[in-house]
Amino acid sequence: MYSVALTDVGRKRLVNQDTVYISDTPVGVLPNLYIVADGMGGEKAGDYASKSLIGYMLTYIEHTIKMPVTAIQGAIEYANANLFAEGSKNPNLSGMGTTVVAASIIDNTLHVFNVGDSRCYVLDENSISQITKDHSLVEMLVSKGEITRESAEYKENKSKITRAVGAEERVLIDSFEVDLVGNEYVLLCSDGLTNMVDDRKIFNIISSSAGVKSSAKRLVEEANLSGGSDNISILLIDINEG
Repeated sequence: MYSVALTDVGRKRLVNQDTVYISDTPVGVLPNLYIVADGMGGEKAGDYASKSLIGYMLTYIEHTIKMPVTAIQGAIEYANANLFAEGSKNPNLSGMGTTVVAASIIDNTLHVFNVGDSRCYVLDENSISQITKDHSLVEMLVSKGEITRESAEYKENKSKITRAVGAEERVLIDSFEVDLVGNEYVLLCSDGLTNMVDDRKIFNIISSSAGVKSSAKRLVEEANLSGGSDNISILLIDINEG
């Protein structure tokens, strides 16, 4: 297993509010750990939220004695409690929050947790599958049959999320498990990629056999060529390597 992470400010933003964390080696009770966080709020608050989320998660995971999978959920809840408390006390951090998509591969099973609209994909030689579900206003409307993903309303309102870590006293976290065969790629990313590059193009770039370093770089370049309207973060894992 081999992984690479890249984060880029994009072409429209002055500050990068995304933060990534990558470890192919054990972190506390986990054999590996991968996190992408996309901060929101004022420029300083969003940047602080995403960086602090990862700091709080690592503190929790490194000290917990819980089972590995439970540890990831507990770490996000711990980060939420601390970020919400900080935002409540400090006017400069008021209203801050962050998305998170976190994953660990344990005994050939991918465990994924997410809040917000940062995503996890699994790619094999034939297809790309979105594992997480966006916690966004438009996805809620799609689920109700009120709009379609092809509609103008969907594209215009895609960035309005309905959940974020640190935004409320309690956070609702989704979790997913995927059994891996061993020939897959796993992609974690912020919406700065997925709003600019469609799934088919993402699949074509990663499956080009150029290697994860080259593929991650090309994904960032493609997002910027398409407008680069937001910060872009990519964490790409090759299950075959290592």
